[in-house]
Formats: sequence, C-alpha cells, structure tokens
Amino acid sequence: MTGDDLERSLGLFPTMMISMGAMIGSGIFVLPALGFKKVGPAVIVAYVLAAVVVTPAALSKAEMATAMPESGGTYLYIDRALGPLFGTIAGIGAWFSLVFKSAFALVGLGAYLLLSAPLSQGAVVFVALGLAVLVVVLNVSGTKLSGSVQAVIVSLVVVGLAAYTLNATVVGQTARFTPLFVGEEFGVVTAAAFVFVSYAGVTKIASVAEEVEDPGRNLPLAILGSLALMVVIYVAVVAAVVSLAEPKTLKTGGPGGTASLTPMADGADALFGGAGVVVVSVVAVVALTSMANAGVLSSSRFPLAMSRDSLLPPRLRRIDRRFKTPRNAVLLTGAVLLLLIAFVPVIELAKLASAFQILVFSIINVALVAFREADLPEYDPDFVAPGYPYVQLFGVVGGGLFLTQIGRLPLLGAAGIIAGGAAVYLGYGRSRTDRTGAIGTIRSRRRGEADDGIVLTTEDD
Repeated sequence: MTGDDLERSLGLFPTMMISMGAMIGSGIFVLPALGFKKVGPAVIVAYVLAAVVVTPAALSKAEMATAMPESGGTYLYIDRALGPLFGTIAGIGAWFSLVFKSAFALVGLGAYLLLSAPLSQGAVVFVALGLAVLVVVLNVSGTKLSGSVQAVIVSLVVVGLAAYTLNATVVGQTARFTPLFVGEEFGVVTAAAFVFVSYAGVTKIASVAEEVEDPGRNLPLAILGSLALMVVIYVAVVAAVVSLAEPKTLKTGGPGGTASLTPMADGADALFGGAGVVVVSVVAVVALTSMANAGVLSSSRFPLAMSRDSLLPPRLRRIDRRFKTPRNAVLLTGAVLLLLIAFVPVIELAKLASAFQILVFSIINVALVAFREADLPEYDPDFVAPGYPYVQLFGVVGGGLFLTQIGRLPLLGAAGIIAGGAAVYLGYGRSRTDRTGAIGTIRSRRRGEADDGIVLTTEDD
C-alpha cells in the first residue's frame, strides 16, 4: 500500500448500510408531504416510478464498479468512458449535489428538533453545524469506523421505521387513499422527478469502491440489494404516512402554509400516544445525521479521484498515514457543507440536487454503452448488467422525461454546474491530461488509428 492508497475494510453489510444510509433521510422524513401536495396518495406510485427509472443506472454502475473498483464512482466511470471534460463536469456536479443533499439533511432535521426540543430556529442551525463537524471528524478518523457507525445507525432506524409501519396498519385509515390520483394529468411523473433524489444514494457506494472487500461480489450485491430494500421501505412508510396524517396537514402544515416538513410526525400521536412526536423526531434526527455521514463519506472521494487524474490540485489526493482516509478531500467537503448549512436556504433549493442526479444517472447509462461498444481488453467486469442496450436506453429516455417535469430553476442550476465544471477543466485540467476515454477509442477505430488515451485504473499514479 502506497501513501495514496486506501484500505479495503468494508464488508457487504456496512457497504449496504452506507448506501441505505444515504437514502434513509429526506426521502422518508421530509419529501413525502411535498410529493403528496403534488399528486395526493399516488405519491406512493411516484416513489415506485422513480425507482424504475433509477434501476438502469444502478445496473450500469454495478457493472462498471466491478471493472474499476476504485474511489471516484460517477466521476471515474464517466471520465474513462467519455473523456476528462465530461468527467470533470460529472465529478464536480455529483460532488456538489451530494454535499448539498447532506446539508439538506442536517438542516431538515431542524424541523423535527423544533417538535421535541425548546430550541429557536437560530439554535437549530448551530446544532446542524455541530453535527456537521462531528460527521467530518468521523470521516477523517477512518472509513471502517464510519462504516461501522453507519451500520449501527441504519439498523436502528430500520427497526424504528418497521415499528411505525406495522402500527400504522392497525390504526391508519384506508379511506385516505381514495381518490388515489389527484392534481394534474402528469402529476405522478412530476412527483416522481421531485422524489428522484431519494434514491440518489443507491450508487454512491461506488465512490468508496476502493475500500470495499471483494468488490466483484459485494458491490453489485450492495447496490442492487439496497435499492430493492429501499423501494419496499419507501412504499411501506409513505403508505403509513398517508394513512395516518390528515391530508390538509400534509398539504399545508409547513411554514407559511406550505407542505409539511415533518410528515412522519404528523400522525405519530395515533401510533405512540403522547410520546409519539418525540419518538419519531428522535428517529428522524438519527436518520438524517446518518444520511449526512454517508454523503460526506461518498462525496469526498470525488475530489480524491479527480486529483489523482490531475484534474484538481495534488493535495486532494493525499491519504492520512494514520487513519488511511483522504483527509484533505474530506476537509474540503466538510468546509463546503458548513457553508451551505450556514448561508444557503437548502430546503428551498432541494430540486437542484434532484435535477442534477437525474442528468448524471442518464449519462451513467451512456457511459456503459461507450465501454461496451469500445470493447476494451482492460474493461473486464465481474458483473455484467442484463438487458443491454435496451435497459440503458430506457434509463436515458426516462431521465429525459423527468427533466422536462422538474421545472425551470433546477434546470438552470444544473446548467450552471455544467458550465462551472467545464470552466475547471479548461482552466486547470486540460493542460494536465491527454486521455480520450472509451469514446475516443471508438472514434479512432473508425478512422483506422491507434488510440492510447484511455487508462482505466489509477492505482499506481
């Protein structure tokens, strides 16, 4: 192991828990009421539809992760498939999006804290900042420690969600599911695009692939297994929320008559009596903290991988000799996280994260097509995604449909991130790399030329 190498210390269970921890958060504790306001009880269908569109990217990423089990995930695969320009855009965009989602989780837990603790809004921000510092320290201290803590937290949260759902089957009101569909004709598609970010964590395990034991086996099992489990959890919990809470409360129970930001607590009294709100609030705070931890763990690997490829400064590739973690990349990620919590109205801009995740997931499917068509001898995955290329085509078309429904501001935000990523590449990375990616190999073959511009691994850099 060199000074820039990470330790493979994550088994299948903690790897799955990192993925689930990145999903068990705002998707359960904040977004259901916002989706309900758009489409009524059919928000349950929206979660299933979002999972269907996510699945092609999950399959594609599972294959590419076993071919390139290194840190970087989304950035690495798109860079090696489509070249460093697209890689830089995807890496910076996915990094910002995931840090944004972590900040959203820590700020979002403030709504639950206000239900169970005598805190002012200003104090909640300081609590979120304190938890953010704790998460950063945990990630600097070791991936194995962070993964172990994540496994314990997610396991406890799943038990709490199971209790919530099972009790809801006894006291919930089935009449609240009628009518199932309300709102506009394509409201379910719009709601699905809005809750799409709930599944963003499913492929984030690939960002820490370099730290996963037996990646050829554990990465596909963790990615696909966590997605399947989360579909079941989302459907069960959202159905419980709909059956327990008054529709008016879900639609207007938030600040200023907006959708409720605490949908799981809205019907908690019916489940657990007077202590119901407190119980649910504690579970929410733990889950949202877990989500932030998983986000920092995964997102910090993007600048690490990009630094290894000379697209970002070399300091970001440095591995702490004591803890074997990318210290500088974690600290940079933590600094951005703290700034977002302190100064940005994160909840109001949640759609931005969803819009860019949809775009990145679509590009991931294109990246797999590039690798398959290039037929590189170095590309030898242990897991092969089924249904090629129709599954990938469906993922691209489905993602495009979602983008048309998500609104103008999120699209402008995604365009801004694309422009920023391109500027970083042109200003810093372009003069330091000459890779062309798998797509360059395809072009060279068509011209009858040799191409040496693709490198799949960076372990010896």
